[in-house]
Amino acid sequence: MVDPGQALAYHQADFSATHGARIEMFRSLFPQLKLTGPVLDLGCGSGDVLLRFARAFPAVHFVGVDGSPAMLQLAQRAIDPEPALRERVQLRYGIIPDCALPDEPWQLVMSHSLLHQLHQPQVLWQTVAKCAASGCAVFVADLRRPASELDARRMVQATSKNEPEILQRDFYNSLCAAFEPDEVRAQLETAGLTRLTVRTHDPFHLSVSGLM
Repeated sequence: MVDPGQALAYHQADFSATHGARIEMFRSLFPQLKLTGPVLDLGCGSGDVLLRFARAFPAVHFVGVDGSPAMLQLAQRAIDPEPALRERVQLRYGIIPDCALPDEPWQLVMSHSLLHQLHQPQVLWQTVAKCAASGCAVFVADLRRPASELDARRMVQATSKNEPEILQRDFYNSLCAAFEPDEVRAQLETAGLTRLTVRTHDPFHLSVSGLM
């Protein structure tokens, strides 16, 4: 979302239920993992999920990467009022898979709602394979495509009818662009990431997780 108006609409939307559940989803998928960092967030957007993780794990250093300057500007505005976050959360502009990323021994590589935005999903999996060394945790959460366009419209009406029209349109387009679980499994097989597991969590969300 490089358009500032589109980015702002997304940033101001109420994702508290969905994004608020990501921490518990992560903990349920990795019950034995003690997260101490560092953590790489691919496609951090305006930073809502990234900052939820940063607040939940106050000893961890985070790096968020995104290809939208407008989104990164909104994320930085959210970080600036909190000194503790400024010390532990770094934002970087970059478009995967060719952007320069810090050479860190990442404990977790994560991504939220990026996969469905990619015309070539392998760029995400290539980046994950490049950045996540042996023992690194991988946690990718994204939309899953409904069975039909009618189902997608019903989901938008049920969950986003009070949001601005631009957001409803983007949500509908995102649902239609999302992948089904079996499609994601095929992507992982192509990328050689068969250690990762695809799970569905509700009618329109899935996750990919595991240890490298």
